[in-house]
Amino acid sequence: MNIESLKYFHAVANIGSISRVASNSHISQPALSQQIQKLEEVLGYKLLNRSNKGVALTEAGRIVQKYSKTLIKSYDNMLEDLTVIDTTNNTVRIDSSPTIATYSLPCTIYTMKEEYPGYKICLSTNLSEEVEHSVINEVSDFGFIHGMPYESSLQAARVGVDRLVVVASQGITIDNEVVLKDLLNYQLILLLDRFKVTQEIRSHFQKSDYDLNDFNILLSLDSIESIKSTVIKGYGISILPYVSVKKELYSQQLKEVKVKELDMNYEIYLVYKQDKEIRRCVKNCISFFKKIGEKSFC
Repeated sequence: MNIESLKYFHAVANIGSISRVASNSHISQPALSQQIQKLEEVLGYKLLNRSNKGVALTEAGRIVQKYSKTLIKSYDNMLEDLTVIDTTNNTVRIDSSPTIATYSLPCTIYTMKEEYPGYKICLSTNLSEEVEHSVINEVSDFGFIHGMPYESSLQAARVGVDRLVVVASQGITIDNEVVLKDLLNYQLILLLDRFKVTQEIRSHFQKSDYDLNDFNILLSLDSIESIKSTVIKGYGISILPYVSVKKELYSQQLKEVKVKELDMNYEIYLVYKQDKEIRRCVKNCISFFKKIGEKSFC
């Protein structure tokens, strides 16, 4: 299988347009279509349905899309490892859920670079479940997730704790402390269901005998920054990790609304494979994170 064909397919599957991918990749549309046809021939399945409106994934296409990101990343990692075959490989690949990677880890990684200036740190983001798969398949050396891992083969070390908070703009009329039932009167803007944060919210609501689906969810977005912008403009309220909104709370762009029944703490775990042949640089980084933990989080 040609890795370039897989990369082109992955791009088309994500964007949904052959013409846009061709333009972005600086190749002709016929050449791009030929690359995807080669992939279909090798796999023996049709991957895309083409129409005037664009392209849609077939059932086989959805399966290939599911694995293509990991395959491409593994290939890129292999090339990177080959480039250092004659030298000491001090590249450390970390995978993390978006919230932790964006709002917690940058300061810790900066501190770690001061301790180990010769290490090359590569940080990527994934959903928590995909982080686990990335570590198991050795695409990443270790990862950071919300809550304990589902995969029993992974080692897990608790390195921090955060809490989910209800936030609103200063212009929204809402008491500083409410009961959960009061939130039924407001439009909610949340992360998509595939994010662990929303799964945590759903779980906490269920513990208080409420179903999240009964609330008025105005928007489900895939970016905390997009949610914050929307909430600051007064279009609704949200429930987000404290670490992601503490700057806006301090500057009073947002205000926190306490909910009497809810104590929405969640734990942050470092996950890794227990491997006798683990590289020294990876061991050192894991030990560093275990030791310093949330004390160095941003």
